[in-house]
Amino acid sequence: MPGIAMSGPVGARMSSRWSPLAVRFLLVRTVILDPASAGLEELLDRRRRSGLDRLDEVWVGDYHMVPAPSGGHAYLAQQLAVLLDSPARATGLVPAMGEFNLGESEQDYRVPDGGVHRDRAFGVWHPTAALVVEIVSPGDETWDKLPFYAAHHVDEVLIVDPLKRTITWLVLEQAAYRDAGRSGLIEFGARELRDQLDWPEIHSAG
Repeated sequence: MPGIAMSGPVGARMSSRWSPLAVRFLLVRTVILDPASAGLEELLDRRRRSGLDRLDEVWVGDYHMVPAPSGGHAYLAQQLAVLLDSPARATGLVPAMGEFNLGESEQDYRVPDGGVHRDRAFGVWHPTAALVVEIVSPGDETWDKLPFYAAHHVDEVLIVDPLKRTITWLVLEQAAYRDAGRSGLIEFGARELRDQLDWPEIHSAG
């Protein structure tokens, strides 16, 4: 996991210019998945003002900073939105390719790249999902999220790796995921999905 930095409480340096969200994140350990910055406060403030914090997550109180995705990532996300839409709707599920907060509070949540839901719940927090989609970025924490998804009863996890050009379709069985090769929820599988994607050129440097 490249470029990790950690910071303890820095409340003594906080001022009234901070939003409540930024203040809360200064009081927890911070795992930075971006290059190091001159100062934690300045980094958090810049991310908040520019909207770069929309993919950041909290793992049992630890704030994980996640870099913004590349153009290739967005290109794949758009294709997945189209390809998953009809199969999901055909079985009565609700496709939603876009980031959302999977968890029950700001103390512990993950932000998958998209999902398929069993109902049309549009709140801030989603305690579970039928399926979550993760598009892998170099050095990210996709695979480390699996225990959290299993604990939150996510039935399936679809992992798309643009660098390797692989699709992994995981199905939850007895509180753990196995590579099933295809979905048990919708009429789709890893091989069909891989063959239908127009893969962008992705390089390991980012």
